[in-house]
Amino acid sequence: MENNRNYNQELLDTKDHKYAYNFDFDVMHKYMLKSFEPFFQGGKALELGSFKGDLTWRLFPHFRDITCVEASTDAIEVSKNKYADKSIQFKQGVFENIELVEKYDAIFLTHTLEHLGNPVFVLERIKSWLSDTGKLYLVVPNANAPSRQIAVKMGLITHNSAVTPSERAHGHHITYTLDTLERDVKASGLRVLYRNGIFFKALANFQWDRLLETDIISEAYLDGCYALGQQYPDLCSSLFLLCDNGK
Repeated sequence: MENNRNYNQELLDTKDHKYAYNFDFDVMHKYMLKSFEPFFQGGKALELGSFKGDLTWRLFPHFRDITCVEASTDAIEVSKNKYADKSIQFKQGVFENIELVEKYDAIFLTHTLEHLGNPVFVLERIKSWLSDTGKLYLVVPNANAPSRQIAVKMGLITHNSAVTPSERAHGHHITYTLDTLERDVKASGLRVLYRNGIFFKALANFQWDRLLETDIISEAYLDGCYALGQQYPDLCSSLFLLCDNGK
């Protein structure tokens, strides 16, 4: 377990890399939910690494009970203020040692596994938190996204799965491909029920943010990128695995 990390610092923007983009909140979260919804069965939900609650509010219509776990005290304070009128539990702590006594019907770990120094250990803990019919919704950035492959060709990064200095400053330990993601999931004892990609992506996040401020990109185009991603999951912005505890 990493005891010397400053989780509040990791959330801050650096001079050459933002921590989170409007593309993440306005586009990726929308299409994550679109990918998740066919598998929802209600019940109790656990969101691990909830940041400032931007995905959380999309979960409210689907779950009667939501618990959020977040390591950053600053981020969890923002979420508490944002959702003061909602019935939601907030727990501050790290996944490696937080104590959770409940079992959950849906656990969400989105763009977070790559931040963990011991991902298999955390996935083992997640397995123990799932109810008998519970599902893990696991999403990570994709090393083989065209935007990263183009960056390699431009000489900006050395290889698709490289962890850049700015990514490392934001707590990244790994950039997953589908095979390395499934490797860690299977090592934890979780079972993969479904695999896919979310949103075909050939532009970097900062480029998307600029485009989204214009009228160049339509909703139909965004829907088209999502649909194309279903056809070519290895060329998506993110990888999605649906898992259960293997029972």
